[in-house]
Amino acid sequence: MQGAGMFIKLTRSGPRRYVQLAESYRDENGRVKQRTIASLGRVEQIERSIDSIVRGLHRVAGRPEPVTPPLVAAEQNKPEIQYEPARALGDAWTLTSLWKELGFDSLSRVFGRSSRRRIALEQLIRVMVFNRLCDPESKLGVLRWLERAVVPGIDTAAITHQHLLRAMDALIDEREAVDEVIASLLRPLIDVELSIVFYDLTTIRAEGLSEQKNDVRRFGKSKDGGIRRQFVIGVVQSADGLPIHHEVFDGNVAEVSTLSGTLERVMARFPIKRVIAIADRGLMSSDNLDVLEAIKTPSGEPLEYILAVPGRRYVDFVDVLAPLQKAHFAACEEEVFAETKWAGRRLVVAHDPVRAGEQKSKRDTAIAALEEQAAEWVGKLVGQDDGKRSRGRPLSDGGVRARFYHAVLEARLGRIIRVDLKSELFTYTLDAKAQRLAELMDGKLLVVTNVGKKDFDARSIIGRYKSLADIERGFRVLKSELEIGPVHHRLAERIRAHASVCFIALILHRVMRQKLRAVESGVSPERALETLARIQHHRVRLDEQEHSGVTTTSAEQQALLAALGASVPTTTKQLSLL
Repeated sequence: MQGAGMFIKLTRSGPRRYVQLAESYRDENGRVKQRTIASLGRVEQIERSIDSIVRGLHRVAGRPEPVTPPLVAAEQNKPEIQYEPARALGDAWTLTSLWKELGFDSLSRVFGRSSRRRIALEQLIRVMVFNRLCDPESKLGVLRWLERAVVPGIDTAAITHQHLLRAMDALIDEREAVDEVIASLLRPLIDVELSIVFYDLTTIRAEGLSEQKNDVRRFGKSKDGGIRRQFVIGVVQSADGLPIHHEVFDGNVAEVSTLSGTLERVMARFPIKRVIAIADRGLMSSDNLDVLEAIKTPSGEPLEYILAVPGRRYVDFVDVLAPLQKAHFAACEEEVFAETKWAGRRLVVAHDPVRAGEQKSKRDTAIAALEEQAAEWVGKLVGQDDGKRSRGRPLSDGGVRARFYHAVLEARLGRIIRVDLKSELFTYTLDAKAQRLAELMDGKLLVVTNVGKKDFDARSIIGRYKSLADIERGFRVLKSELEIGPVHHRLAERIRAHASVCFIALILHRVMRQKLRAVESGVSPERALETLARIQHHRVRLDEQEHSGVTTTSAEQQALLAALGASVPTTTKQLSLL
């Protein structure tokens, strides 16, 4: 048997590769064969120690050790580094601080009595609320958001879609207890001596064609226009813009039917001595005012209200507004306030002369354009009757009547320009009384109230009503920033739970707004969260050892954290403490 030399051989076992020292030799019959002398280990291990192995072999053989070039040595000794994707931290960090400051973590005591206590329900609700504020999506979208975000103190990797649905179910199962906890957290934030509350409704689009038991999805007139399947959410807000209560109603509910029960629940839950309800034009009618005046506060006093009047709908307001126009508004150059009596109630009127001039000019221009178009069509019809030929297709009275009628409706002048739809010939008239009412209404805001003059003069009444625009902004936040709709849940209770999650998110949004305004930051809650989300959590694996850290915060981020009452995240240890 004669040796033929040694060599290095690579072998594979599954996904791993191994380095072996092998020898080739000839057997008794002179055939070349191989045999393994030693296994040197995995390729990854040999790569890190190859230089020391070579130097050791040189020493055994009595040869001088080879010199490794500096650049090659540096590359060979370079540590193995693995970077995990960065995850947003600053926005959820700040919201966690605010969540605990307001006391929402006390919801855990409510769910501690639930049969679902095997999962942290308060933490799951917290995650869904934060998702609405940071990156609103569906429940499956919550899981996608958690893949790129860190929520301090919560093991988000363990959360599943079923966990989120179970948390929503628990939120409704414990609805009374949850509402009471939220009310207890909000009571210190509102004025209980003289509480003015704003109430309004909005419609939320709902998807799906199936019919469910006690379904709140109904076809109704949307606030955004048109008829669609929807549900209705009503929100009660304090005078300083803090949402304090919400209700979910069927999509075809009448607005006035929701007010009495909602306000009674608010007055029972919040120990306020006086309630002044402020609502939009949708509640205005004599019957609705009678319903409002029948509501009693906890002290037995009638409910006070401030409601806008859709004056353009009532021609009778010509006789009411004409004396005020002559006495107070005819020659004014700036906004003027006056009041009179209407249906035995106090009617307060604000007049803006600049806006009045703009509205009158716009309407007169539209009427003139429509009359000019009508005259052109009439001339062509008369010419056709006299046998004259003209360019284009022949006209008919019915066709002209339909086109003109639709043009009038698009210009929203149907009360002034009356098109005779029954006549065989194309005819229309201008309603002089309706036009006079429109001119009297230009630049005006009409409000009816039963609040006494000693409490609020005309200017104060109008100022209080104009504050209602803030709740409208709250609805825009619900619909745009928090993306409450469209809703894809089928079950009525899941829809109610979805609304509750969005309502809690709206509370946090408004508190953030108050804090940012208090320091005159000029930054919206949306912009603040977007800026803070750039504070990221990083995890790095270095030579099989894991290291983590937080990005350095900028001066702008530090200012926002301070304004919102949150500390600066600096260490991984802090993440587990929150």
